[in-house]
Amino acid sequence: MRRQAVLFLVLALTAGGLAAVLASRMLRTPPVAADSGNIGTVTVAVAARDMNVGSLLAEGDIALIDWPAGAVPMGYSTSAAEVVGRGLLAPVRANEPLLSTKLANAELGGGMSIIIPEGQRAMSVRVDDVVGVAGFVLPGTRVDVLVTIDRTPSQAEPATRLVLQNLLVISAGQSLEISPEGEPQQVPVVTLLVDPEEAEQLALAASTGRLQLALRSPLDLDTVSTPGIRASQLIAGRAPPRVFVARAPRAAAPPQRPAQVELEVYRGPERSTATVDTTIGGGQ
Repeated sequence: MRRQAVLFLVLALTAGGLAAVLASRMLRTPPVAADSGNIGTVTVAVAARDMNVGSLLAEGDIALIDWPAGAVPMGYSTSAAEVVGRGLLAPVRANEPLLSTKLANAELGGGMSIIIPEGQRAMSVRVDDVVGVAGFVLPGTRVDVLVTIDRTPSQAEPATRLVLQNLLVISAGQSLEISPEGEPQQVPVVTLLVDPEEAEQLALAASTGRLQLALRSPLDLDTVSTPGIRASQLIAGRAPPRVFVARAPRAAAPPQRPAQVELEVYRGPERSTATVDTTIGGGQ
């Protein structure tokens, strides 16, 4: 029994020593470096510097870098010739790939016109610090347009009306993109994206009255209907509309029967009177 216990102890010590030797060798062996030559790369055209919307790409705006073949973005370009002369539809940062989704066709050139969708128009209106909502009407925000018209031969008092809603601001002054800090910009002109009918309304409102822009939440896409307001309503306060309810005519009450009726009763030559209660039997 003792000999068997000693044998087990020797085997355990031998196995432990062997495990320690193997662990020591593994820790001393340096890791095998990955063979970078096995990872393929492709040439990708990227922006050499930060550029804004509408910028027209030139040779100096483009850099060519090696990009891992397994992680190439869709729509990439492999040479400067593919992107030179094309305008940016969106801002890009340095070393960002120049993807086809961010580039206009070469024949369109650059500038603001390349970012105007088909069927839309870009129209500018003059603003000041008040009209421009203290400088927070920035590219990418949405606004409503109100117009205030003073007395006219056909209008006895000033009036204000909400004429256009949910218009996209595509530029403020010369800027086509909002600053990263979202800071206000003091600019004299704001350019809005409108359709032809809205362009007519905006032009008429700007020429006949004073414009005011109302900044909207980007999540609020609803269109509301308002009647406008006149000066007299503003001073007096808007009275709630009166509601008239048609009432059905009351039915005429049925004539009431007397509770008791006095009858004359004749028995031969004798005359007598009797009183009958009409309420007995439901008044029938």
